[in-house]
Amino acid sequence: MIAKLTGTFDDFGPDWAVIDVGGVGYLVHCSSKTLDALGARGDSVTLHTELQVSENDMRLIGFASGEEREWFRLLTGVQGVGSKMALAVLSALSVEELARACAGGDAAMVARAQGVGPKLAARIVNELKDKAGALPSGPGVSAAVPAGSASADAVSALQNLGFKPQVAASAVARAIEELGEGAGLNDLVRVALKRAAG
Repeated sequence: MIAKLTGTFDDFGPDWAVIDVGGVGYLVHCSSKTLDALGARGDSVTLHTELQVSENDMRLIGFASGEEREWFRLLTGVQGVGSKMALAVLSALSVEELARACAGGDAAMVARAQGVGPKLAARIVNELKDKAGALPSGPGVSAAVPAGSASADAVSALQNLGFKPQVAASAVARAIEELGEGAGLNDLVRVALKRAAG
């Protein structure tokens, strides 16, 4: 199975990108948020991927982060949610917003996604509310690890080094407790690495 692609951002459309890996162009379906994160054509990029195989189709789905891929898997596990619908939800809501919506039972927030009606939104929220807290972007961690912050970057850095999302988030949360809220990225990563390894 293809779990990750690293290559050159070659081309894109409304819901797809082509990543050139050693001269082979992979067509990858993405949420709009992942497409935005890829940058400009010619940039070197890494995408987490999920390969979906059906009777008449093989489709590679790409994600800017491992957390987004985890939420995609959770979403497609809900009856009535296919890959296109899951990508629509991930295009409308960030991972943090989706975690908050599920944890707080906010079906209206999920229903903002294109093609998601109130009934399906309610089903998504009901089925995923327990799982929202188990993921690193769930309510317990999102407060300690806000998106776009040094702490979020530190979590991402640890994941890139091979640590599981939960381990990375927990180690960074402990590093923040030790160093204080204003700690810089390098210090956070250094201390979090010790905590994760220990």
